[in-house]
Amino acid sequence: MSSNVDRREIVVGIDPVKDWHLALAWAVDEAHRRRSALRLVVVVPPRHDTQHVDDTPRQMELERVGADALEAAVAWAHARWPDVGTTASLLGGRPGPTLAHLSKDARMVVLGSRQLNRAEEFLSAGSLVVPVAAQAHCPVVVVGDVEHNTQEPQYLVVGVDGSESSKAALALAFEEAALRGCALRAIAVWQPPVFSLHRGDESLQAGRRLLSETAAGWAEKYPDVRLHHEVLTGSPVEVLAEAAEHALAVVVGRRGQGGYSGMRVGSVVHGLLHRAMCPVITVPVV
Repeated sequence: MSSNVDRREIVVGIDPVKDWHLALAWAVDEAHRRRSALRLVVVVPPRHDTQHVDDTPRQMELERVGADALEAAVAWAHARWPDVGTTASLLGGRPGPTLAHLSKDARMVVLGSRQLNRAEEFLSAGSLVVPVAAQAHCPVVVVGDVEHNTQEPQYLVVGVDGSESSKAALALAFEEAALRGCALRAIAVWQPPVFSLHRGDESLQAGRRLLSETAAGWAEKYPDVRLHHEVLTGSPVEVLAEAAEHALAVVVGRRGQGGYSGMRVGSVVHGLLHRAMCPVITVPVV
């Protein structure tokens, strides 16, 4: 591990009404590996705009619950890694935009998954995953509610398609693999077209060349990372989710910026946020 201290914070969103331990464990472990600071954040939504009901008691209760959750989370993080500098912030505002704004100066943002279905994620005020993943200026890590089983030897999965966003994902994946001392599976997914004038084996060979050329420079920079190139056939979401079933995480590039529509994060990212069993790391082009 590098001796340089990462000056940017790792921001983790603490959900006072859900179990935050898995997301916080991922975040504080990452902060320890990178020797960076950790910032725990609870965002309290604004008061309801109503002329007939005094919303003050509800707001005070939300703030009290949020403060209690932060206090417990700070103590838990310190017990896990006492060397990680940890701060806590109780903020007011809309949770999604607030965390997206904090991402401008963050190393990464870590969230727990509420496991909402596709309708609930857009209708619920508590859903953070899609809006933050769509708007963040740094990588966003989404950690599921259920602890998954990793495989020995440990490995990460990264999806590569030659786009600028996937190149950014590949860069972070190599960095993470080096920090963790684990292997890296770089996967390109080929979807056979219904009608094509080109032979399938030619397309697969082109995919292998693209994958090899894209990863070559990073493999030279991180010679100790055990790299495996794979071109697989099928649906990108299903292929990457299956390949990452026992991985430490799956890393993918995020296309597009802004908006609350799930499609603005890209169909593959959106699918993996629902399908993958392991943590999903989305990486914007910077």
